[in-house]
Order: sequence, then structure tokens, then C-alpha cells
Amino acid sequence: MAPPGVIATARDLLMLLHKQLKLAENEPRLDLLVQKLTDVSRSELRGLFDHACVRLDGLVCPRPTASGRAGQTLDVTWEAGRRYKEKQKERQNRDFAVVFEDKYLIVVNKRAGVLTVPTDRGEDDTLVHAVARHFSRGERITHRAWIVHRLDRDTSGLLIFARTEAVAAAIKDQFEARKPEREYVAIVAGILRDPSGTMRSFLATNDDLDQYSTQTPGEGKLAITHYTVQERLRGATLVQVHLETGRRNQIRVHFSEAGHPVLGDPRYKPAQAAHAGWREKRLALHARTLGFRHPVTGDTLRFVAETPACFGQFVRAHRPADVREPPGASSAAPASANAPRRRGRQR
Repeated sequence: MAPPGVIATARDLLMLLHKQLKLAENEPRLDLLVQKLTDVSRSELRGLFDHACVRLDGLVCPRPTASGRAGQTLDVTWEAGRRYKEKQKERQNRDFAVVFEDKYLIVVNKRAGVLTVPTDRGEDDTLVHAVARHFSRGERITHRAWIVHRLDRDTSGLLIFARTEAVAAAIKDQFEARKPEREYVAIVAGILRDPSGTMRSFLATNDDLDQYSTQTPGEGKLAITHYTVQERLRGATLVQVHLETGRRNQIRVHFSEAGHPVLGDPRYKPAQAAHAGWREKRLALHARTLGFRHPVTGDTLRFVAETPACFGQFVRAHRPADVREPPGASSAAPASANAPRRRGRQR
């Protein structure tokens, strides 16, 4: 008999079992709760997470150690009689970490300093090559990785690659329709006075391949950037940025033209982008959140990549002396408790 508050159903046609529970209190470990609901072994429990059988508020649960909040709804759906084996862990790639992977696409967390795709020089050590080798399970590339979108070399964060051209095209259509959720965290030079704002222009390319804004329709591509100030620091501002469009260098151009270039930017107002406290050889820019609809299954997917430690270190070191961090708060607004980290179907 199902415990109070749990709905248990069997779908004869597909032989699926489904259990649902609304959390009455905060749960620090969802895997322990799922094990009580399903009565499976520890290895099979990890397999349920690896095969996306566990959802929290309708979204695929990222990892067995994820936590839940009171009021959230936990769903577990699995096939009766099937043994869900934990997926084999692969050797970690130095250029990226796998966040999610299935037979259609992969979501990765790119480290700063890695080119997404080759330039005119024809580099063969780019992220798209590394993902293709991951698909091919070896150094010899036998399976192509299809590009969906890009990040600048010195920006870290979340990217999607597809296993087929058709899947790549379907996700690109979502980007063209401005449907995916794309949120960045950045540290920009100077103090932004407005608590939030929107930057809108048409981005064009000059002879040096730099992007610049024009207000002339047809001369460039529409670019829209929304931002919210998270914290004002000494000589810099921590901001949360939402992209409505995704043009090349969009965030860097918009903030530099507003007089607040991204710290560490060697291209757009580099002298102003230099800060004595930012010693990292990278941009203070991280693609933290990515949400989109799976082009084949129709599932709503949302991923969060933890903000790099150097962001938090800078914020703590440059917080005004009269401002104290609230108890339990974390600098640079890190990933939520449900951020995917571990390997499996969702990682």
C-alpha cells in the first residue's frame, strides 16, 4: 500500500510504474526519498537518476544528491521488471564536463580558455573536436558533433552540441525564436547605478572583425541584453545577465559601450576592463543557466553550471568595508542546490 500522500499507478500498455510525492518539508537528499518510494537497491537507485526517471517539479532531477524544498513535487517513473544500471563513468575531459547526455544531444560545461570552434587558422584542439572524440569514444573521430551555439574562448559555461544535423537544426530554431533561457553572471568595470536595465542595438562587424552597435536597422543584427545588478563592489559590479538574443560578443559589446566592460576583456575597452584585483587570464563572464525544450522527447530541460570560484573570491575581496555578506549567502550567486554535477544521463 502506498504511503500517505503518495500516488502509485501502473500503466499496463507500457508497464510503467509512477509514484508522486509532494514534499512536506525540505529534503537534503532526494535519493534517500526515492529509495523509500521505489524499494530498489543503491546501484539501481543511481540508475534511475542516470536514466532520467526522477523529476522534481516536472524537470529531470540532476543528480542523486540533489535536495528538494517543501512544496515541490517529486515524480518517479520507471518500467516494471527492468533493471536500471548505473551508467559507466568516463574519464574526465580537461576541456569540458558533461552535464547531460542522451542519444540525441549533449550539454557540457566549457572551461575558459578553450575555443568552441576552429578559427581561420584551422585549429584541431577546439571544443567541438573534444566533444566529437567523446562521441567517438577515442582519439579517432568517427562521430561528428554538430554545433548549436558558441561561447567566446575566455568565457566558461553551458553549451549544447547535437549528435545529428536534424537535432542541431531543431534546437537552433528555438534559439532563433528566442525561446531558450540563457542566463550569465558577469563582473563589469565601474559601478552600475540602475538596479536593472535593457540594452538594445543592432550589432555589425567592422574590418577588424570587432562587433559594434548601430541603431540602423539592416546594418546589423538585433541584439537585446537584460541585466540585474547583484552587488556593487569596489570599482566593479556583479551582474546577472539574460540574453534575449545571442549575437557574437553581445554581452561584451553592450557593456563596453555602456562604459562598463567585462573585467579581463582584451578586445573591448581593454584599459578600462583591467582591474588590479582581477588577475585571471579569462573574462569575468560565465554562462550559468541554460534551459530549452528537448527537440525529440519534448521534455523541458534546465541546467545550472556553478559559478567559478574566482568570481566569488573577487567579490569577497572587493566588497565595500561597510557591507557584510548575509549568513548563508554565497558570493557571485552560485548555482542552485539542484545544479547538475555528476555523470549519468543527466550530469
